[in-house]
Amino acid sequence: MTAEEIFAGESDNVEFKEEIPVKSERYMKTVVAFANGRGGKLIFGVENNTWKVTGFSKEEVFQKMDAITNAIFDSCEPKIIPSIGVQEVDGKSIIEVEIMSGMTRPYYITSQGLLDGTYVRVSGTTRHAERYQVQELILEGQNRYYDCEPCEGLAVTSEDIAILCSNMKAMALRNTLTDAEKAKVKDLTQNVLISWGVLIEKDGAVVPTNAYALLTGQAHEQPIIQCAVFKGTDRAYFVDRREFEGSIQDQMEAAFQYVQEKINRGMKIQGMYRQDVYELPLDSVRELIANSVAHRSYLESGNIQIALFDDRLEVTSPGMLLNGVSIAKMKEGYSKIRNRAIANAFSYMKIIEKWGSGIPRIIRECNEYGLPEPEFFDFDGDFRVNMYRKAAPNTNLEMMKEDSAQFGNPAQSGTARMPDQEIAIVGFVKSNGSCTTSQVAELLLVKDRRARVILGSLVKKNILKKSGNARNTMYLAGEQFPE
Repeated sequence: MTAEEIFAGESDNVEFKEEIPVKSERYMKTVVAFANGRGGKLIFGVENNTWKVTGFSKEEVFQKMDAITNAIFDSCEPKIIPSIGVQEVDGKSIIEVEIMSGMTRPYYITSQGLLDGTYVRVSGTTRHAERYQVQELILEGQNRYYDCEPCEGLAVTSEDIAILCSNMKAMALRNTLTDAEKAKVKDLTQNVLISWGVLIEKDGAVVPTNAYALLTGQAHEQPIIQCAVFKGTDRAYFVDRREFEGSIQDQMEAAFQYVQEKINRGMKIQGMYRQDVYELPLDSVRELIANSVAHRSYLESGNIQIALFDDRLEVTSPGMLLNGVSIAKMKEGYSKIRNRAIANAFSYMKIIEKWGSGIPRIIRECNEYGLPEPEFFDFDGDFRVNMYRKAAPNTNLEMMKEDSAQFGNPAQSGTARMPDQEIAIVGFVKSNGSCTTSQVAELLLVKDRRARVILGSLVKKNILKKSGNARNTMYLAGEQFPE
């Protein structure tokens, strides 16, 4: 095997060591980090960074292999059994130690103890695990979910449960478009909430879980969503910022509305009607924000941050990807639930899909919108998505040219080709029979003064005519109004 062949697999979960350290703890941190994560390889006999193969002599290589195996077995809890072998690279022997992703997390260095001796991999480096990460590893190793754990110090009554059920059903109905779909929204009951993990039965009583506390805004440290608009492409200058409190589902809706208000909006005429067109696909924006709320780590005390820059929308949520989940897998539709009860509740309320279809759909919608594919980052204990903005049009009416040829046809009206703003007004009058200055201002997203100028131009062309008095002026179809 050549050096090129063995290094072709170099990744964030491969680490090189020229020598075997005398103190095994110097590489044991990486061993437990691999076991706590997605697994990885330690390769001894190769210089880090340069990839220069130094290797070992055939006489010493097997002795060193035994020393590595014993050190790993003796130094870690729970026990880690490595897969270890020898590779010949450019005529030299190197030792390859493969650590598989463990099933009984967390793994830690015995001499340092659980809290101090637990390590994780972050962006290709080994780091000491934060307290919340240790807690998350413990729950994962026991196949438990933080949001399904009892919420200490919080009690619940039958009336409280009924209010939550009613509020969740109301949101599900608001998020459902058709009457047929609304008819399928079932009533919630206490037993349904228990089956999801929003409530649990303990010692003969019904007890609220962390999910219940988050869904009702009663968590001991209820997280918030921080939103901001920045000037430029970095965080140097604030333009506007807001913080949203309350239940996590209400925070999500409020944050989405905030972004919708702050991004650029245009319009086009579809037949006789005006249609708003936003620079970002709203369904995908909502999905991004909903995913950040549903899949964040609630053991981490940080807040979700939504930042709007000149070139992108940035959504950052606390907590790295779970073990076994990668960005490549996510793009293919793979998902792994971090918060089981919240995922069930959000699915019922029509906020998210539970089965991993969100990310592929976001990518597809951005592609259909003519936007770059969103970027995904798993870094420094957080997960971030960047959705890049479409350049703002010169006017809000630049997208109206589509479907407008039917208005102002010179062969039909005998007039010159009308500007897009006038086309929009003609379409509105055809649909509604008349228009006012304020209606035109809203339609064109201009001030009343500008609306009066455009209407005056149409009156001069006899396309429209005035009716009423100065205080209550209506504009009707004139003699040259297009058929």
